[in-house]
Amino acid sequence: MRETVTGLVLTYNGERLLEKCLKSLDFCDELLVVDSQSTDRTREIAEQCGARVIVRPWPGPVDQFNFALGEIGTAWVISLDQDEYLTEELRRNILKNLDKKERLAGYFVPRSSFYFNRFMKHSGWYPDYLFRVFRSGEMEVTASGAHYHFEPRGESRKLSGDILHYPYESFRQHMDKINYYAEEGAAALREKGRKGGVWRALLHAKMRFIKLYLLKLGFLDGTAGLCNALAGFYYTFQKYIRVEETKKWGDG
Repeated sequence: MRETVTGLVLTYNGERLLEKCLKSLDFCDELLVVDSQSTDRTREIAEQCGARVIVRPWPGPVDQFNFALGEIGTAWVISLDQDEYLTEELRRNILKNLDKKERLAGYFVPRSSFYFNRFMKHSGWYPDYLFRVFRSGEMEVTASGAHYHFEPRGESRKLSGDILHYPYESFRQHMDKINYYAEEGAAALREKGRKGGVWRALLHAKMRFIKLYLLKLGFLDGTAGLCNALAGFYYTFQKYIRVEETKKWGDG
């Protein structure tokens, strides 16, 4: 008999793909959704899928994940974002390895992300190995700007089969997220004492484009790769130009 497992999803206005996300985790002994006060059908969908739903204001990723993990009593956790779901291959491999009862901290799994008109195979997007299947108490959450990371506290292995990820539904939504990420990134740089300004912003943005489009072979992803590299240029420029922005325009 395999060890018990909880499927964990943090949500905020995630009705677009939440049903697919939770149904891909339907082999779990428990589904836990911690929702940051959604205003759409997120909580209704979660409850219809059999999840236990806890509503809690968003305090940041580290605090929210640590709270959620404190609510879990199973031996294992599988964590997905609300815009992700497991392929059938990955589901089978997770179950097969949980049956082995190995004394591991957990497993890294590849994530395949859709952008514009394709699943990206280059541009630094794939394979995007993430530590998403882990033993309770054997993972540490960290954050950099708006992005969180899971770090194993012990030995880990890799599994085959992808998490399918649909991060954006339009260019407009991508730009909205870039605005948020750039603001958070600028704040993080400011806290570290890093400097900004136009020339630093241009230099870092240029290097970001070169990395994504040339070094990471983004040109092999066609138009999607070009659009992504240009978005990376814009994000990086915005992040560094905002570091020294300390007041509203026109405030004298």
